[in-house]
Amino acid sequence: MESLTLLQTLVGFDTTSRLSNLQLIRFVKNYLAGFGVNSRIVENEDGSKANLYATIGPTDRPGVMLAGHTDVVPVDGQHWHSNPFALDIRDERAYGRGTADMKGFIASVLAQVPQLARSPLHTPLHLAFTYDEEIGCIGVRRLLEVLGGLPVLPAMGIIGEPTRMQLVAEHKGKTAWRVTAHGHEGHSSNPAAGVNAVEYAAELVSFIRSLARQRRQHGPFDPLYEVPYSTLHVGTMQGGTALNIIPASCHFDFEIRHLPADAPQPLLDAIRQHATQVLQPEMQAVDPACGFSFTEKTSYPGLLTPPDAAVVRFVQGLLQDSTPPRKIAFGTEAGLFSERCGIPTVVCGPGDIAQAHQPDEWLALDQLAACDSFLSRLTAQLQR
Repeated sequence: MESLTLLQTLVGFDTTSRLSNLQLIRFVKNYLAGFGVNSRIVENEDGSKANLYATIGPTDRPGVMLAGHTDVVPVDGQHWHSNPFALDIRDERAYGRGTADMKGFIASVLAQVPQLARSPLHTPLHLAFTYDEEIGCIGVRRLLEVLGGLPVLPAMGIIGEPTRMQLVAEHKGKTAWRVTAHGHEGHSSNPAAGVNAVEYAAELVSFIRSLARQRRQHGPFDPLYEVPYSTLHVGTMQGGTALNIIPASCHFDFEIRHLPADAPQPLLDAIRQHATQVLQPEMQAVDPACGFSFTEKTSYPGLLTPPDAAVVRFVQGLLQDSTPPRKIAFGTEAGLFSERCGIPTVVCGPGDIAQAHQPDEWLALDQLAACDSFLSRLTAQLQR
């Protein structure tokens, strides 16, 4: 398969989010140029990373957008049986970092370019490849600024995240925050003379856990999700300097992964209110400089595409499967394309999310072949 050859090339670029993706983007730009397709490069602030946007076919009308992120998560601390950045084919699987998430889809898209470029397309195909999705859907936001200024936007979008080539029209949103408790340092022999930032941070963590328990018990619920309610989770916590010193500072990171119809703001308001109205007065009774500060780390909206939307019916036709679309807990860039640019978007791509971010990440070859067939039918549809 040509897509497998391209996947080998793409996996060979180490595009871990902390590194640059420019080598991969330049490869794609040159590859497209070889078939007469021009690309628009949208760089980050310092030019170390970039998005790519290209249109194949007429540029004066809406079309179908295929989108995916080029960055991958780190392999640090993981035990791999092969080089993560050299494709290894065994047991009808392609092993390598990013094979499932989501260079397999990008490879399959690029494999269609020769056919697309020589076909008389009635409807254009737009390609959108982004950076830094894995650390909060960051890169796509710069691309969306550019798309918002274009005279013609795509009529619909397909994000190729791994769904085992099943159609997804809805997923949860996410907001992540860092909370810092500012205490008053002192000798641990007299705790009342200080303000213990670790203990007050822990009290707020406990409150967040109580909110998570409420959502788990009382909803709102959507039974079509594997986890049918919004979740709250504290992932990291750090504070203090020594056991015999009252800690002056402590911070922790938490996230809310919310059903698209369950806005996270009331939960955020409750957390901030508990910190500032319940805990902070006690802290400031000792030292008025004490308290809490909140910093947003990242946030992206959920996806809520109606099951009867044109993009849903269109993709069902390409899949040759009228099964109602699924809902997934993990996030994608789809909600941003939909919310920021008004592009109706769904998610459908090869591979299983269970393999993503894992050591020995792999993509089944039959999944790649299924994506090739799906995109081949799309190519034929665009000629009509």
